[in-house]
Amino acid sequence: MASDVGSPRREQTPSGAATTVPQKRTLEDDHSPAVPSPLNPDNKAAPRVQIQAPEDTQQAAVLNREKRTKKDSFKKREAKAAAGGSDSSRATPDPKQQHKEPSINELLPARYKLAPPKLTDFEPARGPIFTSHHEVQGPEGETIEFFDATEHVFNKRAFHYTHCIADPTFPSMFYYRQTETEPYAAHMAFEDSASHVYFDRQGRHVTTDKGFRMSRANVAVREGRWYWECKVTRGTLREPGSEGDTKAHGHVRVGWARREASLDAPVGFDCYSYGIRDVAGQKVHMSRPKDFFPPGEEIKEGDVIGLEIQLPSEHLHRKIVTGHYNPAVDLADDEPSLEAPNIIRDRIPIRFKQHIYFEKIDYHTTKELEDLFSPAPVASASSNSPEPPNPNHPLPSLRTLPNSYIKIYKNGKDMGTPWTDLFAFLPPASKQSTQSGAHAGREALDDGTVGYYPAVSVFRGGAVEVNFGPDFWFPPPGSGLPQKQQNGVGDEDDVDMLDDGSVPNQEPLRPVSGRYEEQIVEDIVYDIIDEVGFWAQDGGKVIDRFNLTAKDAEKLLATGGGGAQLLPGGRDEIKELVQDD
Repeated sequence: MASDVGSPRREQTPSGAATTVPQKRTLEDDHSPAVPSPLNPDNKAAPRVQIQAPEDTQQAAVLNREKRTKKDSFKKREAKAAAGGSDSSRATPDPKQQHKEPSINELLPARYKLAPPKLTDFEPARGPIFTSHHEVQGPEGETIEFFDATEHVFNKRAFHYTHCIADPTFPSMFYYRQTETEPYAAHMAFEDSASHVYFDRQGRHVTTDKGFRMSRANVAVREGRWYWECKVTRGTLREPGSEGDTKAHGHVRVGWARREASLDAPVGFDCYSYGIRDVAGQKVHMSRPKDFFPPGEEIKEGDVIGLEIQLPSEHLHRKIVTGHYNPAVDLADDEPSLEAPNIIRDRIPIRFKQHIYFEKIDYHTTKELEDLFSPAPVASASSNSPEPPNPNHPLPSLRTLPNSYIKIYKNGKDMGTPWTDLFAFLPPASKQSTQSGAHAGREALDDGTVGYYPAVSVFRGGAVEVNFGPDFWFPPPGSGLPQKQQNGVGDEDDVDMLDDGSVPNQEPLRPVSGRYEEQIVEDIVYDIIDEVGFWAQDGGKVIDRFNLTAKDAEKLLATGGGGAQLLPGGRDEIKELVQDD
């Protein structure tokens, strides 16, 4: 794929035979100019005389060469920065370091040459096709029908997909913008789930008949205080077995997960997710289960688990990941900021079984967090006691967020706070997979999808029903969030609260459904910004990149938009994606 946005390319340092490298004048050459100087016209080129350098002079020259400091290559300097040996990764930046202005390639999204859109690309995006798979009985005797969601793409192989649509009001972006499909609400994402995960039509019920499979929601939180809850509809039974053994229809884990968390593993498997386990109510992070609920407590069928998260402002978050955080000044996180996030979305429309998606490079795991997750972490060669994660860690991926936490509720009862100081996720703490071409050197960009996602894992028949609000079965005590009229489980406990329903010294608790609405607004704004940016890049005018004449346009309409031959130098067609089920 060729990009319309030209980016300066670094010429590679010549390597090979020494004869290809320009050499200094040798000792055999005289220092007299070969051509007389205009300031000294009488000077003539002296005959070249071979001069034999004394032995001690030759030895001195060798010693001087040995003492010269060899400059590190660009890749070696990059590696030193990643290992904490560069000023760029220090918690306190060097004031003497000059500010480097970002290049045009770092400020604008990548743009590609594409064939003209088909007429069907202007139609509203369609969701998956639902095929009935099985039915189960819920804890209250209700029938829940699960479907196999097919004919859609999965987020895997280092790529992330969102629906898009052709729009004639976005000609500078080749007519494509982001869009949504039914049910037009916060739900568990059909595309952002492992295979063999089954849903209801609204994406609120989730189950599987395989081993642990994870599903992330279609909404992420990046700052503030948020809440969602889920009900265990198939799990550990309340009645013990014949010999006191615990009987279960399956198992579940619920929690929060970042983009890097594996979908083929339970929540809490790695450094990128935090999960609560139904067995004994244990908390799990980095595959290390630890007791959390009081002894004898478990999560069983019919229980409602509430999950609250608090994250600092993005302004403070960016200070942390860029190494400008000062706890003596910034801990209160009350500094007002009008700074907007710099969202750069490198994406391209692709086809998959008559669907149109934006394909974006996803975020990948980092070596530092993989080493931390390892059961037997290897200590650094330079230190016998590696520095634990903290807001000022030399490595951005190991920096944590002060004033952040995850709190758990069970049937409306506050069970405590299993985690504080969550890992930072804004780039460069998160990095995209390294690619070539237009994406080269752009692995630490924020495309707007990083954050903490509501996540559930189900195991061999385990099933949950998620609720992102705004009405909840068991809103947290004192939150002021509305409660469902009929929760089917119990009534909310009476709590003391202020006149406005809030708790002192806390941000208002918001439902995750409200974050979904914010995401829609952000996508619209970012699409407009990208369109205006490309329009300005084209000189403030709309360029007909297809070179269509009236006859060409008529032919394009007659062929249903498939006239790829009308675009000189462009692609024959938008890429057709093939994925194994």
